[in-house]
Parts: sequence; structure tokens; C-alpha cells
Amino acid sequence: MLAYLHLSSITGLGLLLFCGYFCGQLVRYLKLPALIGYLAAGVLLGPSVLNVLTETQLQHLGFITSLALGCIAFIIGSELHLTSLKKMGGGIIVIILAESFMAFLVVTGGVFLLTHNLPLSLLLGAMAPASAPAGTVAVIQEYKARGTLTKTLYAVVGFDDGLAVIIFGFALAAAKLLLITDQLSEPVSFITALEKPMLEIGFSLILGGCIGGAFSWINKKTANESDHLIIIFWAILTCVGLATRWHLSSILSCMMVGFVFVNVSKPYLVKDTRAPLQHIMDLIFILFFGLAGLHLDLTTLPTLGTIGLVYIITRIAGLISGAWFGARCGRMEEKIRHYLGFGILSQAGVAIGLALLVQQELAQIPGAELLGVQILSTITATSIIFEFIGPLAAKYALKKAGEITEEPS
Repeated sequence: MLAYLHLSSITGLGLLLFCGYFCGQLVRYLKLPALIGYLAAGVLLGPSVLNVLTETQLQHLGFITSLALGCIAFIIGSELHLTSLKKMGGGIIVIILAESFMAFLVVTGGVFLLTHNLPLSLLLGAMAPASAPAGTVAVIQEYKARGTLTKTLYAVVGFDDGLAVIIFGFALAAAKLLLITDQLSEPVSFITALEKPMLEIGFSLILGGCIGGAFSWINKKTANESDHLIIIFWAILTCVGLATRWHLSSILSCMMVGFVFVNVSKPYLVKDTRAPLQHIMDLIFILFFGLAGLHLDLTTLPTLGTIGLVYIITRIAGLISGAWFGARCGRMEEKIRHYLGFGILSQAGVAIGLALLVQQELAQIPGAELLGVQILSTITATSIIFEFIGPLAAKYALKKAGEITEEPS
């Protein structure tokens, strides 16, 4: 259809921005988060409907997604002031451990009861803790949510991906040991499988800490808002670029930049620095979720099947029950116990990245190739569902907790 007009990448991006804005305004009238409209605009212009941009063009625009995710991660980090975290006590750590491991165990158990395939169950279970912080942060920003649940959500979505990578390392090692055959020259050990994710997390935090220190020092010397914005983008672009080049986590690195900045800078400087970035976050969210929608291929939904439905149900159950259990053990207040789990359901990029890694790893084991394809197709299809229900659940949680006072105009 529109693809036959041979739109350039830039023209297609302009069309996406235009459609995303109006779709966002439309869903706001329906009392839904605007990012649902941004995603819908991307799906409309994507391969499932109008096919405006080719896969090659989308790859050329990938840097926009990386930049947007870096900005979102920076905002998360800049909300994690040590003073606030200390007031929450060790409850945050307990929550992150509980919701991540509960999601892993419940999904693994549910899929195993259905399939009796332990490698498949372990690997799908390992995908469950990985969240998509962008969806939660977009809802918080749109509705200007404030309160203890909001602060807890920032901390949980910021750090649970790191724990998810560690759980994934264990699960992948166990699955490969179960699938290993005599045709492989060397067995796979847990230590070998865990070495890479642990190093990735460690070096990601070191990279972000170094850039965060430099950013904080330079930012202190700047005079006005436009200067602050330039320095922010310097830090984020440098961090994302180096993390990508060295195969590190850009989310953890950029989050660490914000974390260092907020904890070494004066409160007035933090406020003045964040202000210009906040002014353009709506633009960043439209581009980020619009491009995410362009990558969502609805033709994968028929591949969802019973395993996909079980994955969706057990992941939701695991995250909500785990968050409740962790908040109760951590003696967090009642609204955090009841509603935190609803705010962390979004899932997309990290889980799909892990699924791609599984496909690559299992392709090296004779007879396991189809298992890798099955896992990737399941995670891709379920991510479409979670991309839409996650923000709705996050809004529900924040509203029930009384941290959304009014709808955006």
C-alpha cells in the first residue's frame, strides 16, 4: 500500500510522529495511556498493515530506539536517590529477589506441567523476570505520578533486569547440560555460562559510573538549561555507544549515569538539569513506542498456542504474587504490597534479546534447533500482548494507590 510510494526513512519517521501524536490524543479521550496510541500507530504503519517502512529502513532508525531507551534509563537512575532508598530499607532488595525468582519458578512449573519438557520450561521461566522499564516509566511520566509506589516502581524496573540476566545464565547453563550430546567436545559448566552475564553487569555499572562522574562534574560547570540538555545527550550517546560497542547493557549503564548524578549533585541542580529533558520526553516516547510498534508483527500471534497462553498467565501470576510476598516480607506499606506487581508486567526488548541468544546457543546443539525457534516465537508473540496490557496494568496500580491525582489534559 503506502510502501509503493517508496517513502524514505525520514519521511516514514515524520509520518510515524504525526500518526503517533494523534493516536495518543485519541486514546487519552478513552482514558487510556497515550503510549497505547503510539504503539497502535506503529502497528498500523508496520508490516502487519500498511508496511510503510522496510526492515532495512527500520534498522537504519535503530539508533533512535537506543537513544530513547538511554534517556528513559537515565531518568530511572536519577530517581534513585540513596536517601529515599535508605528510607525504604532492605524491602526493595527483598521485593526484587522475590518477584524475579517467583516469576521464574511459577513459569517454569506451569510450562513443565503442560509440556514435561524441562529445558523448554527452564528457558521460558528465565525470560519471565525481564521487564520493559520504558512502559512503566512512560505511564509514570504521563500521569505525573508521585508517591512511595512510584519510587518503588522506579527502583524495581531499574534493577530487576540485572537479576534477570543472572537467572538466565543459570537456566541456560542447566538447559544446555540437559540437552548436551556426545557430539559436543566439551560439556558446559555453570561457571562458564555465568561468567559472561556477571561480567556484562559489572562492566555496565563501571562504564555508567565513570561517565556519570564525568557528567556530574561537567554539568556542575554549565550555566543554563540548553547547556544541561547538551551535556545530558553527550553522556547518554557516549554511554549507549560504548555499551553497544563492548556488548554491555546500555540500560544498566545509562541508569548508573543518572544514579551517580542524583547522588553527587545538589537538589536544585538535579531539578534544573532534568527540566529540559522532561520537556522533550513526550517526543521521545512517541518515537520509541512508535518504532516498537513498527517492529511488532501481528502475524506472529497465531503462533502463540497453548504454551504462549500458559506463559502469559503464569508470568502475571508469578510477578504479582512475588511482588506481594516480597513487599510483605520487606514490611513495605499496604499499597505497595497490593499494587506493585501490576506495575511491572511490561515485557519486550530484553526478553526478546535473551530469546535470540537462546536460539543462537541451541543452534550449536544437534537436535535442539527447533526448541530455540519455538522459544523465540513464543516470546515474540507474548511480548505483543505484554506491550499493551503492561501500561494499562501500571496505570491501574498507580490510580488504585492514589498516586495519580488527575488525568492528563
